[in-house]
Parts: sequence; structure tokens; C-alpha cells
Amino acid sequence: MSDADIFVGTKPVDERHRFDEAALGAWMAAHVEGFAGPMEVRQFKGGQSNPTYQIITPGQRYVLRRKPPGKLLPSAHAVDREFAVISALHPTGFPVARPYGLCLDESVIGTIFYVMDSVDGRILWDGSLPDSSPQERAAIYKAKVTTLANLHNTDYKAVGLEDFGKAGSYFARQIGRWSKQYQLSETLKIPEMDRLIEWLPRTIPDGETTSIVHGDYRLDNMILHPTEPRVLAVLDWELSTLGDPLGDFTYHLMNWVMPSGQRSGLAGLDLAALGIPDMDAYVAMYCEATGRSGIDQLDWYFAYNMFRLAAILQGIVGRVRDGTAASAHAESNAERVRPLAEAAYGFALKAGLQP
Repeated sequence: MSDADIFVGTKPVDERHRFDEAALGAWMAAHVEGFAGPMEVRQFKGGQSNPTYQIITPGQRYVLRRKPPGKLLPSAHAVDREFAVISALHPTGFPVARPYGLCLDESVIGTIFYVMDSVDGRILWDGSLPDSSPQERAAIYKAKVTTLANLHNTDYKAVGLEDFGKAGSYFARQIGRWSKQYQLSETLKIPEMDRLIEWLPRTIPDGETTSIVHGDYRLDNMILHPTEPRVLAVLDWELSTLGDPLGDFTYHLMNWVMPSGQRSGLAGLDLAALGIPDMDAYVAMYCEATGRSGIDQLDWYFAYNMFRLAAILQGIVGRVRDGTAASAHAESNAERVRPLAEAAYGFALKAGLQP
């Protein structure tokens, strides 16, 4: 079964994620412009971190994102931050769903939540884009990198996000955050993670800059136009903040070094025959769109991003342990943590870590 089969679409609401639908309907009637019931609530199969629901009414469909109930890690599940960033970006024309309202009153459905528009289009999972022609593949990858560059080129002060994060020391703060969350969620000892926790903060490349960063920019976190190679909405802003855009871009760039059997992975594929730009060409496209002359120390950035992803997945494993994981398939992430840690360690060796 593919990731698309597992995560795409909706299902009846899980028993542990149910809430008072009448209370939600009353809140939406009071706070969501144009809302009119009756409404049906279904749960999206994905949304491992924050339970996500489809609200269906006779005239419109909405999406609701909430914090999960139960014991949570510090600073995780920041749906209020998601709402803040899409509210700032939507008026600029950047492709995000229209935000309708944020509810900080936990008495309504049990946790804080926000409501946004439901955007119709394609969510794709396989980076080889098997249903597309070479020409469309090239255009989709161009749209992806251009959209990310547009985010990084956005003046965060001008759109009211000056307080969305701290300027500077992004990598040091991220490494510290994910090291702590990894250790809080640790279910088995992985020596490579311990070495990376010690090595990464000492070797951060010079020249950090600050922009809005998405934090999890990948193919299946965007909705494409039903028939055109155009991004209609970028999804899942939970990890967004102010930070170094190279951290964001090189996270996305990991697709080129991840096996093709994994989500969006491209390694081992005949990219030229598929019409997909190779890594050097994709880096050049990003640099042209953002005014950079190039990107040095890619091995360090890959080590950092694979370490970060391993820590994020370990956090999901920890939530399975604690009974707060929002996806029935979260447990499978345990199998991915060690290979990611080992891959991160391999790139760290290339970047200068002494074995």
C-alpha cells in the first residue's frame, strides 16, 4: 500500500478525536463569514501531528486543524502559529488556503483550533510523478522551487511577521530544539544521534540569513491545480518560523539523495528521461530565483536535515508511546528513525566529522 493510499482522503472521525460538533457549529456560525449548516465532519487520514478534519456544508467545505488531546511535547502542535503565518501570507497572493478563524477557547472542542478554506486540487506523493509527461514534470518542479523561493523572498517584516521567530542563530536553536525533543521521545539508544547532537552545533556554516521558512516543504504538503502545473496552496505550516532559508531549501533538496522508494525520493532514477531537473540544476534554479551565487557545504545541510527529520519522527514514535499520535500509521515511523540517523551520520562524515 502506498503513502497516497494510506494518507490521502477522509474517514469517519476517530473515537479519540471526536468532539462536540454542535459546539463547533455554533462557533463557526458566530466566527466564520458565510458559514451556514447543517454540517458533516470527517477526519483526514493524514495529519499525523495535528488532527485535521473536513467540515462539509451544503454551500462550502472547510478544513479544521486542531491540537491533539492529551500529553504534548513542549512547543509542539502550534496550530496558532500556522494560522498566523497563513493569515499573513494570504493577502500577498502567496498560495495558501484562505484562513477563516482561530479559536483559543479550549472549551469549544477540547483544544485550540483554526478553520480555513478547503482547496480542490491534486496532492501528489511520488516524486517521480508517474502520471505526468516529462514536460509536465519539469513544469511542476519549476513551480515547486519557484514557490519556495517566493516564500523566502517575502519581506517578513512587511507582512507583519517580525515577531514570528528570532532573527539569527536559527541552526543553533533548531539543533537544540530537536535534540531536546529527540531525547524526550527516545525509545532506544542510537549512537549516531548522540554524536550528531554533539557535533552539529559546533560546525554550523557561516553566513546565516533570515526569512520565513516553512519547515516541511515537500511535494505532498502542497495542492496542485487539477490540470495545470501550478501550486494552489502550501499546507502544514506547523514547523514554520523565521529562520535561515538554506535550512528550508536543503530539507526540500533531500529528495535528490533519498531512495526513490521513499516518499518523494529521487535517488537512482533516470531524471533526464523523466524530465526532472537533477540536483545541480534544481539548486541553480533556486539560486537564480533568490539572487544567490551558489550553496556551499551541502553535506553539512543534509546531515542537519536528516538529523532533524529523525528527531521529528522519533517524536511521533514517542507520541505512540504516550498515546497522543494522531495517525494510526505513526508507529511505522519507528522503522525510519535509525536509517535516517545513519544517513545523517554518513553526510556528517563527508562534512568533516571524525569517526
